[in-house]
Formats: sequence, C-alpha cells, structure tokens
Amino acid sequence: MDFAFGPDDDAFRSDAREWLAAHRGDAAGRDWERELGDGGWIGIGWDDGGAYGGRRAGLTQQVVWAEEYARARAPARAGHIGENLLAPTLIAYGSDAQRQRFLPAIARGEELWCQGYSEPGAGSDLAGVRTVAVRDGGAYRVTGQKIWTSLAQDADWCFVLARTGEARPGARRHHGLSFLLVPMDQPGRIEVRPIRQMTGTSEFNEVFFDGALAREVVGGEGNGWRVAMGLLALERGVSTLVQQIGFAEELREVVRLAVEAGAGGWGEGAGDPVVRARLVRLWAELHTMRANALRTLGTSGGGPGAPSVAKLLWGGWHQRLGELAVQVRGAAATVGPYDWDEERPYELDSLQKLFLFSRADTIYGGSDEIQRDIIAERVLGLPRERERESG
Repeated sequence: MDFAFGPDDDAFRSDAREWLAAHRGDAAGRDWERELGDGGWIGIGWDDGGAYGGRRAGLTQQVVWAEEYARARAPARAGHIGENLLAPTLIAYGSDAQRQRFLPAIARGEELWCQGYSEPGAGSDLAGVRTVAVRDGGAYRVTGQKIWTSLAQDADWCFVLARTGEARPGARRHHGLSFLLVPMDQPGRIEVRPIRQMTGTSEFNEVFFDGALAREVVGGEGNGWRVAMGLLALERGVSTLVQQIGFAEELREVVRLAVEAGAGGWGEGAGDPVVRARLVRLWAELHTMRANALRTLGTSGGGPGAPSVAKLLWGGWHQRLGELAVQVRGAAATVGPYDWDEERPYELDSLQKLFLFSRADTIYGGSDEIQRDIIAERVLGLPRERERESG
C-alpha cells in the first residue's frame, strides 16, 4: 500500500459513488451509517468478542479496511466518534449495562455521538473544565458550555467531561471530574449553535447545557480524567493511517496543478526548482509519517509521547501542503469556483478549503504547545511547566 500517484481505480470506487448518487441531502450521513451497519462494517476490531455487534478483526485487517475505505473515497463518516472513540472507551471502562445499551445502536448506525471536552477557557487544558454536574436523585444535572464540538448539530448523544466535585486540597485540578453520557434531545436544556468558519462550513459548534439530564456516568464518579485520557489515546493509531490516505490524495492534486502551472505558464509550477523541492520534501515526509505510524501502531509501540509526536508531524505537514496548494496556483488561488450570487454567496474549491482549514491543524486536538509539553515531561523527563517557572 504505497502512495504512488497512479490512475483512479473507478471500478473499485463505483459502489460508493453509486450510493452517493442515490442519497443526497442532510440525511445522507445518517443513511450511510445504517447502510454500513446493515453490512456489518461498523465496529471492526472492537475488543468485544462480537457480543455487541462488532466484527472480529486483527490490527492488520483493521488497517486494510480503513485504508481501502479511504482509497474508495467513500462517504465521510458521521458515526466515527461513536464507533472509534466512545465504543472502545465503553468496552474498556463502561458497565455491562452501558455496553449493552449503547454499543449495538452504534454498530447498527442508529445513534450518532459528539464529544463534549473543550470549553472557551479550557481548550487543550482539559483539567480546567468548568462545566458542572450536580446530583439529582440517581442522575445529574449538567450546566456549562462546550465549544468546537464536531457534528453536535446531528448527534443523538454527547459524552461530556464535567466537574462533579471539587478537587481535594493539594490535589491536581483533574480530580473531581466525571465522564457523563448526555442525550442531546432536551429542548430548553441543550442549545447547539453552529460556528461558521472561514471555509464557509460549520462542522464545529458551541453547545450550551442548562440543567441537562444525564443518567449515565462511565467509570464511576470522579474518575473522568482517567476515562478521558484513555479515550484521547484512541484518536491516534489506525485513524492516523487513514488520515494519511487523504493527505496523499491532496498531495497528488497539488502535484497535478504544479505540473499544469509549469506547462501553462501560470502560477509557480513544477519547473520552479523551489516548488519542486517543496513537493519532493512533502512526499518524503508523508512516507516518513506513514512509517512512523506503522512503527507505533498497537498498544506496545511508540511509548507515551508517540501520539504527541504524530500530531506535531501531521499538523505542520498539512499546513505546509495547504500553503503550497495556494502558491502553485498563483493569482488563480484567490478566485472562487463559481460566480458570486445570492444562491452561492461564498463558495470555495477543495484546495482553497484545504489552505484555510489547515490553519487550525496545529490547534485542535491539542495545540502544538501542549504536545511539546507532553513530550518534554513524559518522554524527556523535564520539570513541569509550573515547576520550571518557579524554579
């Protein structure tokens, strides 16, 4: 499975394209999840022995499936947060009742999830969350605000990191947190406000909780930090390899444009030695990231800093790709794909969106500064930031 720039395999991709042609509109993402669920293609590799709808698969098989799905350019997954983040977390930390309630619905593609971690004053600093959950009989009432919540506008449930108790005197701030499962259909108690980005899209949202009811806590009250950290470790691994397939497709398009620019005399094409050197470097770095991801794949490889190293590598790489995509097109990069009118007041093509959206790559999912702190403290054994400042 290399990243060779060969012709598209239209025969292999035909099934996904035919499905896309027949399913359009806002419900397409949910319909596709059910389609995958009907075929048994959700929960591949869940460590549940197949008890809750997952499909048995070794690590290599998981990688093959994920990469071929990406190569097929199949529809973007609306259910990946539930399948790839929450489900393994419930298998590791949830109760039998929680696994029986939630995992089969995820495996059937019937319930979509979002992740309530970041807050306006606590983005990469999860220990600083201020959303509170107060006991109300056998449940909790959740009040607070989350931000940058992906796909919240379509989600049925949200797993929320909230403060259910004060940290003990002298203890670190992450004590007193709990991992709660909150149903999103609570009119008057939950409000979702999409955040319009400079790409013109609104994948991210603000979510406001005003006494929202939550009956499920995963891992026990006060153990939310342990559960949350276990979940964050799942955001790397196989998903990183899948991401790199998308990166390879984007790089191939930039190479094509560079060649055209050189032949047509516009922009800065592949004939420019500086552009050519940048293209070769991006290609080599992508291969290096893939080799590193394969090396660290699994539970034993890479050590505690491996996820942070991977995030630093791909975040900066993707930004440089976006910058080069604009450079090779020259002035044409400033012109949208359609004429401006009331029906299409703001439209961008895929590479313009790449350039603008990739500006956030070094911020979301843990900023570069946070990743470097993790490497410094957990790998290099340097003093913690506050200790360095006071020392």
